Amino acid sequence: MTCYKNIRKIPVSDHIQGEKESVMKYIEFDNTKEFDLIPLGRVAIDFNPTDMNKPLSESSNFNKYVGGSPANIAVGMARLGKKVGFIGKVSDDQFGDYVINYFKNDGIDVSHITRCKNGENLGLTFTEIKSPKESSILMYREGVADLMLHPDDVDEDYIKRTKALLISGTALCQSPSREAALKAMMLAKKNNIPLIFDIDYRSYTWKNKDEISVYYSMVARNADIILGSREEFNLTEAITGVCATDEESAKLWCSYGAKIVVIKHGKDGSTAYTNDGNSYSIKPFPVQMLKGFGGGDGYASSFIRALIDGCELIEALEYGSASASMLVSAHSCSAAMPSLEAVEKFIAEEKALYGEMVARA
Repeated sequence: MTCYKNIRKIPVSDHIQGEKESVMKYIEFDNTKEFDLIPLGRVAIDFNPTDMNKPLSESSNFNKYVGGSPANIAVGMARLGKKVGFIGKVSDDQFGDYVINYFKNDGIDVSHITRCKNGENLGLTFTEIKSPKESSILMYREGVADLMLHPDDVDEDYIKRTKALLISGTALCQSPSREAALKAMMLAKKNNIPLIFDIDYRSYTWKNKDEISVYYSMVARNADIILGSREEFNLTEAITGVCATDEESAKLWCSYGAKIVVIKHGKDGSTAYTNDGNSYSIKPFPVQMLKGFGGGDGYASSFIRALIDGCELIEALEYGSASASMLVSAHSCSAAMPSLEAVEKFIAEEKALYGEMVARA
């Protein structure tokens, strides 16, 4: 377990509303399980331009990376020293080979990544890095491999082997992936496996806001941990009524059984709300941004790693915030996922420069 082993802790009064608490007060992970985390959902290919600071229409050269939020989180967790599995679908071609080999090289179990049989391709994401503060994403998501994940691909015995299951919201946008994700959710609940819901909204392939709200809220009502932006919580709450404040959103989802609700506000930081009414807030670490995407996956992987290792919630938030800042200052997402040593070194260096101003009450 690493929870600020080599880092000076922040004074509690600087940024916590309520008492300092270990995550184990809220969720206990079964340390006898083989895997620390099994994500389910999207695997894609990212093409990030090397000729940056111009519109995507003018970019000619790109680097290829493994992409997709759950895939990035899996890589991030593995780089942080955790044992990771994965439930997903990839194309039966060289891009499918690329993903599987990439996962294997990071020690991720690929036994439950299956191949498409009807020629579906991996989704492609072309990113635009127009400036450090202006980025966009162009996704090709028609007939993609990850949405062909079938309920038959979801194995109860595999889910029993993990400390936590993560479901990505993009897996819910279309059948049969939707039913596969819901089956996995039900099996996790049946076997007392903590469920993490990364809302991960992408506009592509969804039909309307009502559909989004129906399926997002279905998983959110069963989740132990929910992570999302303010916009993503608004979509989740669209049918039942959007909550006016973050505090109201947290109260709503905790009333259904969530233990920890994390609401992110980009450059304005993030707050974790707990089911006992406490809240814990953190600001981003100052960095020279290269791009405006990828930070959320770094945040999730480091935050979840810290939770599983039993860190205090404010420490988990700080690890998440640090990884997010590291990712937005790097060209890639999956390839730039840091080691735990690198994250702790980054935190120590940032604190030496900026003191404790990185956190807020």
